[in-house]
Amino acid sequence: MIKEITDQNFAEVLATGAPLVVDFWAPWCGPCRMMHPVVDELAEQYEGKVVVGKLNVDENDETCAEYRIMSIPSIVFFKDGKEVDRVVGACPKAELQKHFDAML
Repeated sequence: MIKEITDQNFAEVLATGAPLVVDFWAPWCGPCRMMHPVVDELAEQYEGKVVVGKLNVDENDETCAEYRIMSIPSIVFFKDGKEVDRVVGACPKAELQKHFDAML
């Protein structure tokens, strides 16, 4: 299940301590829309092991500024509350899956 992440709940989601993957996206972004099915599939595949969330960059300036999101899609990986990895731009599912596996 994909969690909707906002500026208001980001700190709370990060504080759970579970490995977290955040997809920074926008509705007008073509590559973001291409990545949605890939992220959705991986969220289902890793359910119970990794929390996956999506954050709309148009509606959540604070978190985007804090993590210096300059290009989208940006998929940011957090472990123990800290950023450990980042993928910018569209990529194949197999490539993204390697980053998920590295979280475990």
